[in-house]
Amino acid sequence: MKLPLIFLATCIVAHAADSLSPLKKVPQNVTELWAGYDPQKEPLQTEVVREWEEDGVVIRYLRYYIGSFKGKSAWMAAFYAFPKNARNLPGVLHMHGGGQRANLTLVKFHASQGYGALSVNWGGKPMEGSRPGEANTDWGAVDPTQNNVQGYFNLLPGEKFLDAQESPRNCNWFLITLGCRRGLTFLEQQMEVDGKRLGIRGHSMGGNLTMYVAGSDSRVKVASPSVGGSGYRTYARYGLPPQIRKVTGDLELFRRTMGYQFYAPRITAPLLHLGASNDFHGQMDATYATGARVSKKVPQRFVFAPHFNHRFNSEQQVSRILWLDQHLKGGLKLPATPSSELELKSIPVLRVVPAKGLPVKEVEIYYSVDPDARSRFWRDAQTKQSGNTWSAELPLIDLNQPLFAFANVHYQLPKPGALPRNAVSDVVCVSSLFHEAKPAALKAAGVKAEGDRQQVIDDFNRGFHDWYTINGNHRPLWQHWTRKVTDPKWRGPQGAKLALTIQSEQPNVLGVVLHENTWRQYRGKKRTYVAEMKLKGGKPETVSLALTDFKNVTDEEPLKNWEQLDELGLVAKTTLRGPKPIEVAADPWQGPRPVFKRLEWVLPVKD
Repeated sequence: MKLPLIFLATCIVAHAADSLSPLKKVPQNVTELWAGYDPQKEPLQTEVVREWEEDGVVIRYLRYYIGSFKGKSAWMAAFYAFPKNARNLPGVLHMHGGGQRANLTLVKFHASQGYGALSVNWGGKPMEGSRPGEANTDWGAVDPTQNNVQGYFNLLPGEKFLDAQESPRNCNWFLITLGCRRGLTFLEQQMEVDGKRLGIRGHSMGGNLTMYVAGSDSRVKVASPSVGGSGYRTYARYGLPPQIRKVTGDLELFRRTMGYQFYAPRITAPLLHLGASNDFHGQMDATYATGARVSKKVPQRFVFAPHFNHRFNSEQQVSRILWLDQHLKGGLKLPATPSSELELKSIPVLRVVPAKGLPVKEVEIYYSVDPDARSRFWRDAQTKQSGNTWSAELPLIDLNQPLFAFANVHYQLPKPGALPRNAVSDVVCVSSLFHEAKPAALKAAGVKAEGDRQQVIDDFNRGFHDWYTINGNHRPLWQHWTRKVTDPKWRGPQGAKLALTIQSEQPNVLGVVLHENTWRQYRGKKRTYVAEMKLKGGKPETVSLALTDFKNVTDEEPLKNWEQLDELGLVAKTTLRGPKPIEVAADPWQGPRPVFKRLEWVLPVKD
């Protein structure tokens, strides 16, 4: 029976027994790890810190009782929102990312869309708008927050860990997942919420939690992790160092109990992975490999934003909102994963057949030759349509590198889909499966090396299609970035200069930023180099930069070669973080954004 939420001025409760029994046997797998825990068993006490109303939405800043660990109570702070006087709503649980906190904007958005929404503050940072003395998350005798970072890869005992012996319950993720599962208990007990319709979402570390919760709690009816929850983090690929290089304790036990790839087969809820093709955390290859372990009976989608790291375009973001609506409210059905096939022949070809259901607006096919998922440049293959099939050739200039490919299908929505902060999208993106061919397979199939290095990096005939843009609508702060310079096809030749043809309406200073070994510390030290182009304004002009024009931001040493560049940025203004922040192109940009006409490598003219 659901009871009205109790308002308590204080919430100090003595609990005689711990929520988890002492270990008799160390859990050896995910099933054993969660076998003895019932998130509905203990009474869920709640303290409402403050309540208010905005635009017909009731918002509560509250805490709920997680449990008792090592003799002390643990409490989770959260924001909870719902439409005023509503009943029988679907519920959605949001889990924030690393360094973040409970998200007030998101709960208000979901409430405005007809949900009871809870955003938990598992990390314990000050709640948005909190007043002095107001209660927050308190983990008591344990600490799974980022104040205890080593605990995310730890199984051994310690002062702030749960068990007195090596155990997966000593991993931070176990306790945070438990606290989030108690958040589902909170939601299902609210007067406004239908406890049979609960969904979960989370970004980055919250994406990790989404996979953990979905793989351990059958009450989840739909789930969508973003840039997190990708398995195989302790495994090396193509000789590259793994994401997690050191686990404190038994590595194999950690893998079996805390590896997302072992939670994936237990997930029964429809699952949408929202990702960025160059994400440092939820790496693309691993996301697909983890998804492959989910039962084929479970509806599953992959949605990847090309060129981005840890962020998305609106057409990717809206897919998650539609996915929640489809499975919790009977909303618009998201098209199925497009079928795709990689054919290896003299020039490899990727063929894509979009799913039916919505009108197809565009099909994009991308491929890369870089083994490092974080740093690879995704070449945009030119697609051709024949009936309901789109295809593109994927020419390679070096058969000693692997081939990776995927496609994005953009569908026209019957009406714009709502997003937080009053944004909308009239297009939704669904990605194909991920295709990979190793050098041995390419050679065995008779693939031929085609083409040469290109000196023209971009002629901008398609705008910034091969770039990602930051602050695109902010006139003084726009930035355009590309990884083309890390691709062997566009890598700078020895002795070349970098030349940009540009037309600025007024005199301005354009910042040019080069990142070297962005994620490739295994190759060399990460460095950032900066140069500034002084533009006269008016008619088109070409400005060339030599290696010596680029200075290292830490020691002002010039750039030695183009060989280890990973990213190139053209910026109106940016601040480079570090012990001493450095402003690039500090003066505000004057007039409208410039017209970019050509970016290329220019070799000296031979006599």
